Amino acid sequence: MSKITSFDDDANQRRRSLTITGTNLSGKSSGASCVITTDSEGMRIARQSSNVQSIELRTYVFLDSLQPQLAAYMGTVSQGFLPIPGDACLWMEVSPGMAVHRVTDIALKASTVRLGQMIVERAFGSLAIYHRDQSNVLHSGDVILDAIGSNADQRSRCEVSWTEIIRAITPDHAVLINRQNRRGSMIQAGMSMFILETEPAGYVLIAANEAEKASNITVVDVRGVGAFGRLTLAGREGDVEEAAAAAMRAIALINR
Repeated sequence: MSKITSFDDDANQRRRSLTITGTNLSGKSSGASCVITTDSEGMRIARQSSNVQSIELRTYVFLDSLQPQLAAYMGTVSQGFLPIPGDACLWMEVSPGMAVHRVTDIALKASTVRLGQMIVERAFGSLAIYHRDQSNVLHSGDVILDAIGSNADQRSRCEVSWTEIIRAITPDHAVLINRQNRRGSMIQAGMSMFILETEPAGYVLIAANEAEKASNITVVDVRGVGAFGRLTLAGREGDVEEAAAAAMRAIALINR
């Protein structure tokens, strides 16, 4: 009789401490019951968290107030909501490219920002979010950085591949530039031209925005997507020199 009682006690004890789908349930616990997840779900959630933490932050550019020409140019290539001059903007580039979907989801759920662009390339992914209120844009950026375990100081440095001012451009040169770049303003013969090429690409946006703030120039071309970013500005010689100085100061602040 004592052996039967002992057998029943052992069976009851095993049932009370039975492990079901990866969650240990104890008969001695009181209060609200725990949520039971399957072993496969637990592994998926852990793996998903690990993947988010492995996203590389290549470019993190905050534009406090989009200047009129840059906002108009970005509107010509925008696939989402159009930017308005004066909007705050955050441009981010991450690696791998498909990770931009996860980053976009985090940004849009964190605040009421609007999605202007989301571009998936072979190696990198980029997005632009806008809002009239700077705090909304900054908040979404902070939530993204927290989610991927990074901060703005860990973004890639801006490497300047080429920069130059070409003075009194010739008519033939001006015509070919205008035919190649149909989204921005046209450059006229006799104008001076400032060109800038950066890696990663997105940094040309802050260079363009600060240049437009500083001087009366014409935005001809701004390409912030791809392996390299390219910026072309035009105007009178003195204005172009002042714009170039402002653009390079913006780049120097990023690397500082």
